[in-house]
Amino acid sequence: MTLSTIDTAMVVAYAIFIFGLAQWVSRRKGDAQEDSAGYFLASRALPWWAIGASLIAANISAEQIVGMAGSGYAIGLAISSYEWMAALTLLIVGKFFLPVFLKNNITTMPEFLEARFGPTIRTVMAVFWLVLYVFVNLTSILWLGSIAVRQVAGVDQDVALAVLGVFALAYQIRGGLKAVALTDIVQVALLVMGGLIVSGIALGQLGEGAGALHGFERLVRAVPDHFHMILSPDSPHYKDLPGLGVLIGGLWIANLSYWGFNQYIIQRTLAAKSLGEAQRGIVFAAFLKLLMPVIIVLPGIAAVLLAPDLIKPDQAYPAMMHLLPNGLLGLVFAALTAAIIASTASKINSIATIFTLDLYARKIAPGAGEVQLVRVGRITACVATVIGIVAARPLLGGMDQAFQYIQEFSGFVTPGITVIFLTGLFWPRATEAGALAGALASVVLSALFRFGGVTALTEIPFMHRMAMVFFASLALTVVVSLLGKAPVREGKGIMEGVSFATSRGFVIASALVSAILVALYTVWW
Repeated sequence: MTLSTIDTAMVVAYAIFIFGLAQWVSRRKGDAQEDSAGYFLASRALPWWAIGASLIAANISAEQIVGMAGSGYAIGLAISSYEWMAALTLLIVGKFFLPVFLKNNITTMPEFLEARFGPTIRTVMAVFWLVLYVFVNLTSILWLGSIAVRQVAGVDQDVALAVLGVFALAYQIRGGLKAVALTDIVQVALLVMGGLIVSGIALGQLGEGAGALHGFERLVRAVPDHFHMILSPDSPHYKDLPGLGVLIGGLWIANLSYWGFNQYIIQRTLAAKSLGEAQRGIVFAAFLKLLMPVIIVLPGIAAVLLAPDLIKPDQAYPAMMHLLPNGLLGLVFAALTAAIIASTASKINSIATIFTLDLYARKIAPGAGEVQLVRVGRITACVATVIGIVAARPLLGGMDQAFQYIQEFSGFVTPGITVIFLTGLFWPRATEAGALAGALASVVLSALFRFGGVTALTEIPFMHRMAMVFFASLALTVVVSLLGKAPVREGKGIMEGVSFATSRGFVIASALVSAILVALYTVWW
C-alpha cells in the first residue's frame, strides 16, 4: 500500500500541527525559570483530561493496534480482556495507590522504593528500569511502529524507524512531560476517530448497504467462535488466554504492575494538580479503555470475512485500512502514527526522568542545580533515542513476533515488581532485603519456567506462570522479611496522613464502569 498525494498531505499537515502545538504549550511565561519539576512533572499542574488522555496515548501504540487487531483476527473478542480489565485496574490504582504516591510527593517509582525500603533498592530498580525501557520497550515501540508505517505507506523501514524516533524526540524535548501530556488529548481524539472510521467502514462493507449494525450482526452470525470472552480448554488459543485464569489469574499481576507501578504510565498521574484531579483522569482513561476493543479488535475480527487469506494475523489492521478511500486513509494513517509518536515520546521522557532524578541527581552530581538537571534530562533523551533507533534492528530484526519480545522480558520481572510494591504499600513489616529477594526470585523462577527445559513447565500458560511466580516471590519476601530485623519505622511513615476516601463522582463512575464490564462479560461469555 502507498499513500496518495492527498493522504500524504494530510499526514504532513498533522505532523506540522502537532509539533507546533507541542512547542506552543511548552512556552514559558515571562521570565519563569526552567526547573526539574516543570520539565519532568509539568509543574504538577496537569488537568484531568490531559491525564486521562495521556494515559491512553502512552499505552496505545503500533504493537497494541496492529498486534491486538491481529489477535482479534486469530482469536477473537477474548483478547479484549487486556483492555477491559485494564479499566478496572485503573480504578484500583486511583483508589488505593495514588493517595499514597501523591501524599508523599513521589516523583519516580524508584523514589517511592527508597522512601519505603531504603536507598539500595532505589538504585537497583532505577538501573533495571532504564535497561528495560531503552533496550526492550523503546526499541520495540520504534521497530513495530516502523513496520506499521512500511506496511501502510510503503516507506523504507529504516527511514521510518529514524523519522519516528527523531520526531518523537524533537516534539517533546523542549517542554518535557507538559508537551507530551497537553498534546495527547489531540493524539487520542485522532486515534479514537480514526479507529471508529476503520471499524465503521469495515462493518459497512459487511452490511452490504444495510449499515454497520447489520454488518456487525452478520459478523456475529458468521464467526460465532470469535465472540467468546472466556476460552474453553480445547481452544487452540487457550495457552494465550487460559479461560477463567484471565479473570482471576496472572493478568491482574501484569495489569497492577503496568498501570500502578510503571514510571512510563504513572508519571502523568504524579503530575496532577491534586489527588481529585488525578482520580478524575483515571476515570476518564477507564472509560476510554472500554472503547478500545471497538476501534482495535473489531476491525481484526471483521477481516476474517473481508480478508480471509491473510498470511499473518498482524496484516489484519493494514488490510482494513486498505478499504479506506483517499483522504480518509491519510487521516487514519495520521492516527496510527500519532499513537506511535505519543508512546515513543512518553517512553523517552520517562527514561530521562529516571536517569536524571534517580541516578544523576543522587549518585553523579548531588549538588546539581535545576537548570543542570533539565539539561541532563534533555541529553539523556537524545542518547536514549539514538540507542533505540540503532539497536532496534539488531535486537528485533530477526524475530517473527516482536510483541512476544516485550512480553517475555517484561514478564520475567512483572511478578517481582508487583510483590515489591504491594508489600511496600500494605505490609509494614516488609524489609528491603525481603523486597530484593522477591525481585530476584521473580527473574530466576521465570527463567526456569521459560528456559529450564522441562516440558511440563514450558507448557504452562503465560498468565498461570506469572501467578505462580508471583506467589512464590511473595512467600520468599515474607520469609526473608520476618527473618530479618524489623524496619525502624515499619513502613508507617509513607501512610501518615493518607486518606483513601474518594469523591461521590469517583464512586459513581467506578460503579458504572464495573456494571458495563459485568454486562460485557455476561453477553459475550
